[in-house]
Amino acid sequence: MSSQQQVLITGGQGQLATDLIQVFNSSDTVALSHQQLDITQRSDVEAALRHYKPDVVINAAAFTDVDKCEDQPVQARLVNSLGPENLIAVANKIDARVLQISTDYVFDGTLGRPYIESDDTNPQSIYGQTKLQGEQAMRDRDLIVRTSWLCGSHGSNILKTIVALAQTDKPMRFVNDQTGHPSFTQDIAVTIKQLVEIEAQGTFHVTNQGPVSWYEFAYSILEMMGRPTHQLTPITTDQLDPPRPATRPTNSVLNNQALLTVGLTPPPHFRDTLPLLLKELCD
Repeated sequence: MSSQQQVLITGGQGQLATDLIQVFNSSDTVALSHQQLDITQRSDVEAALRHYKPDVVINAAAFTDVDKCEDQPVQARLVNSLGPENLIAVANKIDARVLQISTDYVFDGTLGRPYIESDDTNPQSIYGQTKLQGEQAMRDRDLIVRTSWLCGSHGSNILKTIVALAQTDKPMRFVNDQTGHPSFTQDIAVTIKQLVEIEAQGTFHVTNQGPVSWYEFAYSILEMMGRPTHQLTPITTDQLDPPRPATRPTNSVLNNQALLTVGLTPPPHFRDTLPLLLKELCD
């Protein structure tokens, strides 16, 4: 990829986009917040893409509140399905490629091994269904990056919630029967940049390494913070009170096979990045 390649990032104030801006860090990169570009409005998309003339559009705009998507399916479809369709329709006119950020929720979570990129999808929630529709809008030349359990130093996420709770000594209950890869936005952003640079096409799983349950993830955080782990109790999904509206995949572990195939190193083990992130958050 030449340094002249123009990159436009949607959802510019989100936690992943904030790190993407830092990683791309170039005068050829523009990030537009939801206020600046509403991807559900075709005319707005047309105006923005014709103005900035990007070579690559990274769509980090999404309705990601999994439970709210169950209550607001129309809004979920507008943002997660129609938004990507709008981007593709205009990208066709200006000869741009699109990189769509997607999710482990496109799978039903019943497979007895980590999911590879070519495994059958079968989303069990409105969020997963609408994100899959966003994937299906992509063309052969585009890029789909599925990630999972995203957290970082920007925005609100489960890591920040656990860190805040750990400092109050309040009891915490986390499920021990949902397994996945915690993924840190800084590491994911670096790999996304590498994929853009080699002009990769198709679907890639991009997560930090090291599968854990939510309980084990919380336990790791408390341990690294030097906090007592006795405030943490493992529970099953059935014991959640109140129960969550959206069905979560039991197995969310994504195998980063396609990255290896194109010669890229997957993001590091989550235990390698977590101490650095905790230091940043706790300072």
